[in-house]
Amino acid sequence: MRKIQIDLNSDMGEGFGIWRAGDGVDDQIMPLISSANIAAGFHAGDPSIMNHTVAMAKQHGVGIGAHPGYRDLVGFGRRRIHAADAELINDIVYQMGALSAFARLHDVPVQHVKPHGALYMTLASDENLSARFVEAVQQLNPELYLFCMDISATYRVAQQAGLKTVREFYGDRHYDNSGSIVFTRNIGMLDAQAVADKVLEACINGRVKTVEGDWLDIEFESVCIHSDTPGALGLIEATRCALAAEGITVTNRFEPV
Repeated sequence: MRKIQIDLNSDMGEGFGIWRAGDGVDDQIMPLISSANIAAGFHAGDPSIMNHTVAMAKQHGVGIGAHPGYRDLVGFGRRRIHAADAELINDIVYQMGALSAFARLHDVPVQHVKPHGALYMTLASDENLSARFVEAVQQLNPELYLFCMDISATYRVAQQAGLKTVREFYGDRHYDNSGSIVFTRNIGMLDAQAVADKVLEACINGRVKTVEGDWLDIEFESVCIHSDTPGALGLIEATRCALAAEGITVTNRFEPV
C-alpha cells in the first residue's frame, strides 16, 4: 500500500567531548527528520551533548528517543559484549533514565526507545533478552514506542506483550533475501539519488531490491538514515525532496490516518 506519511529517523548526539561521529552535522540534519534517536552515554553521548541534542530536537519539533548501546565507547557500540541478561537490561535502563532526565529538564516527552548497533542486533535474535527488555520498557513507560525491524525477535515479543512498535526500513543499508541487514564496517559514500529512489520504492511499492538481485516485500512505519553514514546530510536532503515530490508527508504521528 502506498504511504501518504512516513517517519524519518536518525541517530543524533553521537559524540563524546570534542569528538563527533560522522560528518558532525546534527544541527543541519535535525530540522529534516521527525524522530531523533539520542545517544545516551554508553556507545556515544555525554551529558552536555545530550542536553544540547534534546534542546535542538525540541526547537524543531522532533520526537526524541533513547538510543542505548553496549558499554563500548571505544568500539562505538558495534562490538557485542557478553554479559548476563540482567546486566544488559540494567545498562539499558540506566541510559533511558539519563535521556529521560534531560527530556524533563526541557519539558518534552520521550517518544521512543531504539537500541543501538550491536545491542540492537543482539536483541533482534534473542527472544529471552528481548522479553526482558520489553518488560523493562513497559515498567518504565508503557506509552513508549519501540523501534525495531519487522523480522526481529524484538518485534515479535513486543507485539505479544502489547508494546507499541515502529518498524524500520534502512535507507542507507542493503538487505539480503532473508530480510536481514547486510552490515559493512566501511560503508563509503552512497549515491544520494539512489538512496532516495530506494526509499521511494519502499514507500510506494513496499519492496526493496536485495543484494541477491531479488525483490523483497517489506513493511515499516519509519525510515532510518544514519547520521554517521558518509554524506548523511545529502542523503537525507535527497530523500526529503523525493518524498515531498510524491506527496508523502514526513511525520512522527504513527497512528493510521
